[in-house]
Order: sequence, then C-alpha cells, then structure tokens
Amino acid sequence: MSTLNIKYCFIAGILVLTIWVSKAQSSYELGWLPSLTFNKKLPKDYVINFKAESRQVMESGVFNSDISEGYDYVLTDFTTIIGKKIGMNTSLNLGYLFRVENNVIIHRSIQQLIWVNRYEGFKLGHRLATDQTFEPGEAPAYRLRYRMVGELPLSGLEVDVNEFYIKAGTEYLNELQSGKYEGELRLMPFLGYALNPKQKLELGLDYRLGNFINGPPEHTFWIGMNWYVSL
Repeated sequence: MSTLNIKYCFIAGILVLTIWVSKAQSSYELGWLPSLTFNKKLPKDYVINFKAESRQVMESGVFNSDISEGYDYVLTDFTTIIGKKIGMNTSLNLGYLFRVENNVIIHRSIQQLIWVNRYEGFKLGHRLATDQTFEPGEAPAYRLRYRMVGELPLSGLEVDVNEFYIKAGTEYLNELQSGKYEGELRLMPFLGYALNPKQKLELGLDYRLGNFINGPPEHTFWIGMNWYVSL
C-alpha cells in the first residue's frame, strides 16, 4: 500500500470512529481542554517535559434530553516528565502529576515506555504507560495505558515551518481501584501547524468513552488546543 493510501485510510478510520461514538445515547460532557507543554533536551540523551493543562466543562447532560448543566471549571494538572533515550527511537520516562480539583490536591506517579516507527511521509508513535493516583479519602487507583498516535504532513514528507499536519490517535486505559475494574477509550483527531522550528500549535477533538463496563457509558468531548514549545 502506498504512503498516500495509508494516509487516507488512517484519516478515514479516525473520522468514522469519531462519528460512530458521537451518536451513542447516554450522558455527555462538552468542554475545553487547553494545554501548554515545554520540552528541554539535557545532556546524555535526557529530556525534561513540563505540561500545564486545565479542564473546563461548558455543557453536560443526557443525549435526547432537555436537561443540561452549564459551565464548570473541573481541574488543573501540572505534570513533569524526565525521559532517557535508551535506543534510536525508544525512550523510558518517569514523571509526577500534581492535580488541583475542587480544592483537593491529587498526586500521580507515572512510568512510560515510548517508541516511534518512521515511514516515508508518516510517523507512528507508541506509548505504554502505568500510573498510580493518590487522592485523600479514596483508595489508590492503578492504570495501564496504551496510546498510538500518527502524524501526517499535509504537504511533503516532513512537517516544515509554516506547514499544517494531521495528528490523530487512539488510547485505551485500564483502571483498577478497590478491586473494581473499569476501562476508557479515547480518540484524538487534531490539526497541527508548525509556527516556527521550536513551536507547534494543535487544535482538535479529544473524545473519551468511559464507564462502559460497570455502568451507563459516559461520553466526553473535549475541544483541545495544545501548544508545544522546545526550549
């Protein structure tokens, strides 16, 4: 299959899945998910990453119902990740997340293995991660996550300055808390733009399907805006 066909199939698959899940009948949230990420390369193949992200719900309710709620500021996350390159396209990362939610401080430790496959005109990244969340008054939550993200330049074989690209992916999360298992599926189609050699801006949809194993499914539609800065 040619590179062009791979691009079209990848884009079509993400769009079909997004349309399909958006029609499911259950509870929903629609919100705003902006983030700012700083990356800094360090000596000996180390890198440090700092990310600030907030979640703001604009509307929530039940599909096919007139009952809905308005704006709610949900939380703010501050995440620091330190990574070490252990192969040509592979890195091992350790991190910590500090969350402020409803005046409660939540802590999360993070471990990640990341590898990237590069093809002609196409890049596919993989992330296998575990994390442990500690919240006052709650049992610890343990998660296993796998994420796959493809990046497709809309012109040429690589993303150059002042050019657009498509970044789309999927992620599946497994969570265990107090002996109870739950899963979450995420789909993320984004349009990106390279502002300059050190900055990229992305705008798109971060869709999350949760609570579909032990209860009525919950659909969350985040309008995401990601700003990446390399220092």
